[in-house]
Amino acid sequence: MTLLGSSFTVSGRSIPAMKILFAASEAVPYAKTGGLADVLEGLPRALAAMGHDVAVVLPLYRGIGTRRTVIPSLTIPVGPRMHFPAIRESDPLRGVRYFFVDAGEFFDRPAIYGEFGGAYGDNPERFTLFSRAVIEIAKQVWRPDLIHCHDWHTALVPVLLRGVYGYDPAFTRIPVVLTVHNMAYQGRYGHDIMWRTGLPGHLFHPEALEFWGDVNFLKGGLLFSDYLTAVSRKYAEEIQTPEFGYGLDAVVRSRASRLVGILNGADYSTWNPENDRWIAASFSAGDMANKAVCKQDLLREMRLPPENNGRMLIGIVSRFVEQKGFDLIAHVAREILDENVALVALGSGDHRYEAFFRMLADARSDRVAVRLGFDNVLAHKIEAGADLFLMPSRYEPCGLSQMYSMRYGTIPLVRATGGLDDTVEPFDPGTGQGTGFKFWDATGSALIDTVRWALHCFWDRKAWEKLMRNAMARNFSWEVAAAKYIQVYERARALRA
Repeated sequence: MTLLGSSFTVSGRSIPAMKILFAASEAVPYAKTGGLADVLEGLPRALAAMGHDVAVVLPLYRGIGTRRTVIPSLTIPVGPRMHFPAIRESDPLRGVRYFFVDAGEFFDRPAIYGEFGGAYGDNPERFTLFSRAVIEIAKQVWRPDLIHCHDWHTALVPVLLRGVYGYDPAFTRIPVVLTVHNMAYQGRYGHDIMWRTGLPGHLFHPEALEFWGDVNFLKGGLLFSDYLTAVSRKYAEEIQTPEFGYGLDAVVRSRASRLVGILNGADYSTWNPENDRWIAASFSAGDMANKAVCKQDLLREMRLPPENNGRMLIGIVSRFVEQKGFDLIAHVAREILDENVALVALGSGDHRYEAFFRMLADARSDRVAVRLGFDNVLAHKIEAGADLFLMPSRYEPCGLSQMYSMRYGTIPLVRATGGLDDTVEPFDPGTGQGTGFKFWDATGSALIDTVRWALHCFWDRKAWEKLMRNAMARNFSWEVAAAKYIQVYERARALRA
C-alpha cells in the first residue's frame, strides 16, 4: 500500500482517504477493562498511519483529567430529564484525535461499568446519552465519512441514526460499522428502559430493539448497522450458532451477508522481545540465547527455586473466570503438576479461581507461584520467560495473549475456539510446521493430553527451537487488520453512495 496525496494505491487501485469516527466505551491510554481498549488504540493508530483522518469518542471518566472544551453544553434528552454534557478534546496521540463526553452525573465514578463485581443500575441511561452525544459530535464538531461503533455500549448509534435521525440530510450518506467483541454482553434490560432512556416507542419492535419482551441494545445495532464485523474469522462463524450467539444467533444469521470476521492486531511496538523495556534481556528469532535469562529472571521475580530452570515453565496471564477455561485447569491441576513442569499465573477475577490458585501455590510452592491482580511489568516478564503459554478458553472471540506469546517464542497451548483457532497452527514435529498446540474438546482430559504432548516436544530441543522460530515469525500486526477494515468501510460506503 502506498500513499499518494489524499488517496491510496492498493493492488493498482486508488482509494480515497477517509474521515473515520470511532465510538467506544473504553480505549487505551484513557480507560481499560479488557481487550476492547487495546483495539481502540491499535486500529485507529494504524489507520492514521495509513493517512486516514481518525477520531475516537469516549466518555470522560474520572481520572482522565481536564481537556480542552469544544462545546460547553449539548442538550441531550434521556428519559424524562434533559442533560447538558460538554464535549472536550485532548491533544492528538499518534495522529488520532480524541473527543470526550463530559457528563459528570454519569461518568465521574470510581469504575467504568460498575463496582464490586456488579453493574451500575443506570448503565442504559449512561450509554444512551453517550450514543446521542456521538451523533451530535458527528453533526456539529467532526463530520465523518463513516462511524465505527463497538459492542452494545454504542449499538444505539446506528439505531438512532436510522430510526430517529433518518431524514436528517447530515446522516443519510454516513454508514455505520458495528464490531462485536463479545456477544455475551448485549445490554439487555426490561421494557421500562424505553421510558427511562426516552427511546421512541416505534423502536420497541421485533425488527428493532424488542427481544422476548425486553430491550436489547446490541440486537438493535446488529439490525441497523450497514456492516458488521467480529474480532476473528472463527468468531464470526461461532456467533451464528446457539452456543455462542446467546440468543441473537438468528439475528446474526439474518445479516450474514454483511458480516466479516477480522482478526485483531497485536501491538508490536509494546510487545516485542527485541525492544521490551520490562524484560531482563532482549532477544530475537535470530538470537534466542537471552530467553533463558528472561526465564531465570521470571523465576526470581516469582520466588521459585532455580531448579525450575530445567522444567517446562507454563505461564498464565488472564482474568480468572470460567470463560477462560480455569475450571478445566482445576480438574487436572494435580495431573499437570505430576509432570515435570512449573507454573506461574497472573490475574484476578472469580473468587473461587483466585482461591484455587492460592491453594495450588501453597501446596506446591516449589513449582507454583501466583500473583493476584494486574501487573503490566510482570505480564511482560511472563510472556518473555515462560516456555508455554496456557489459554484453555471455553470461548475466546479473538485473544491477544497468544499473539504476544508467539512473538516472544513462548509457545501457546489453546483450545480451538474463536481467534485462538484462527491464530495457532498445531505443531507437527515430522514436518517442522506449526506454531503451538491445540485441543478441541472442553474437557480436562483433552487439556492434560495436550500438555503432555507439548512436554514431549519440549524435550526434543531441536524440534522446540524450530517451533519457537515458527511462532516468532508470525505477523499479527495492526497494519494487516487495518487494510481489511478499509475494505469493509468501502463496502459500507458503497451502500450509501
